[in-house]
Amino acid sequence: MTLKICVAQLNFVVGDMAGNAQKIIDCATAAYQDGARLVLTPELSLCGYAAEDLFLRPSFIQACDDALKTVSTALSGLKGLHVVVGHPSGGDQRTRSVSVQRRFNMASVVSEGQVVATYAKRELPNYQVFDERRYFVAGEKPCVFDVAGTRVGLLICEDAWFDAPAADAKSAGAELLAVINASPFHVGKGDEREQAMRGRVQATGLPLIYAHLVGGQDEVVFEGRSFALNADGVVAARAPSFEVASFVVDVARGEDAPQGKGVASVQTSPISSSRSPVNLRLSGEIAKDGSLEADLWHALVLGVRDYIGKNGFPSVLLGLSGGIDSALVLAIAVDALGANRVRTVMMPSPYTAEISWVDARDMAQRMGVRYDELSIVPEFEAFLGSLKSDFEGTQLDTTEENIQARIRGTLLMALSNKFGAIVLTTGNKSEMATGYCTLYGDMAGGFAVIKDVAKTLVFKLARWRNAHDPYGTGTEPIPERIITRPPSAELRPDQTDQDSLPPYEVLDEIVSRFMENDQSSDDIIAAGFARADVEKVTRLIRINEYKRRQSPVGIRVTHRSFGKDWRYPITNKFRA
Repeated sequence: MTLKICVAQLNFVVGDMAGNAQKIIDCATAAYQDGARLVLTPELSLCGYAAEDLFLRPSFIQACDDALKTVSTALSGLKGLHVVVGHPSGGDQRTRSVSVQRRFNMASVVSEGQVVATYAKRELPNYQVFDERRYFVAGEKPCVFDVAGTRVGLLICEDAWFDAPAADAKSAGAELLAVINASPFHVGKGDEREQAMRGRVQATGLPLIYAHLVGGQDEVVFEGRSFALNADGVVAARAPSFEVASFVVDVARGEDAPQGKGVASVQTSPISSSRSPVNLRLSGEIAKDGSLEADLWHALVLGVRDYIGKNGFPSVLLGLSGGIDSALVLAIAVDALGANRVRTVMMPSPYTAEISWVDARDMAQRMGVRYDELSIVPEFEAFLGSLKSDFEGTQLDTTEENIQARIRGTLLMALSNKFGAIVLTTGNKSEMATGYCTLYGDMAGGFAVIKDVAKTLVFKLARWRNAHDPYGTGTEPIPERIITRPPSAELRPDQTDQDSLPPYEVLDEIVSRFMENDQSSDDIIAAGFARADVEKVTRLIRINEYKRRQSPVGIRVTHRSFGKDWRYPITNKFRA
């Protein structure tokens, strides 16, 4: 006998309870018609992850309760179907004279119009981008339910990274673990998850299905990549990454279940003494893993597509300089939205090189996007004229450079206001770390696409995209000279980025060690980096916090970005 399980690897919208419920209903109905009798939806699927302080509103929780009833009622006629739905639940409870918040991160099992089992998440993460202890209290009890004779132990995301919840589920009679999740993407996270779950199944002797979310939500991206492991830790099935999917896992049981690689004999404690131990074997399609660059590209594209789409922006706008950063952002935007929803503007200054014009025009033509040129020379001269008496006797410095950047920002925002297109900023992580960006200038905009992509990785992604055309928008979109030419802001004669910064290979490694991995300056110097470089970079990171606080939200692709998981005070005299 085989139990067919469907993982609803869907893209939900935070706060759209009606739309999310309909997605669950549609997916579950189709899965039932294809023979599935258990459907797993991701963590907090009814409301989307993460709803942040919306969880504090009683009306939000009530809307989730209503949506759960909608799902249950709509699927009530599908005999034998069980659907696991993630949602928040609870609210104020009176204990004598004190009002206590008792909200839970829940999963409910609905079948034939009834909620037949519930489970409250036990391990609440409070690190990186997670802040669940602000909103929820921990559950205490395991949840095991029966589907067509198979006993399923339910866990929610972080629970599966700890011993007790899975062990308790096994003690309660589970012979298969179902883990529903909303775990944000960063480079390497997919392998980390599979390795952690491999340890869980080997510790319990139970096979496991990991049901994951897909889609972008503000600064985080969920890549899908749901999977199933047999009890020896071997991958039995894996869903594609960065795609909506109805991911099917077949569970074979009894002595007829094939044995061999990826197959484990699972001995469980039966609910009744008359029940004999059984063998379980999970199987399904195994999607291929992508390269680091491929995963990053798809994450950035999905992040842009969902931020623009879910927030209802009709199109995007960006300044195209002829440099590598804006070129990369343009290619990502076109892959995400299509050329007809992307507009570029070249804004030459007195210091813009001829090759920048040529390369910008070339790339815009390759990508098939609208391209306009708006010279900032008249505005720049007007500013200098207005400030002439105040600046008399002073030398040209970054002040005049920043004026140019701010003129460009003003023009882009004016076009945005007039036509409704959101401005995509083009600054990378190396620049955000060191403050090599202009407040109210190139930082002006609505979404920072490569905010968490270091400069060295910018070049790798450009090379990868020129070698691949994953969305069919054009081959080799980035002119070779843009990739090989020394980067420059072109705000003064003969300027290059490396005039004031260490080589990017050095800079990015120091940023990674200090900012992402919390290494001390002494540790970084001991690893072979020059003291002068380390002191310069770490100082720049410290003194530019005030800029980063005013930057647009951007896509998180590393395990620590300049976003929710970087919380440093602006006013700060501490030095390690």
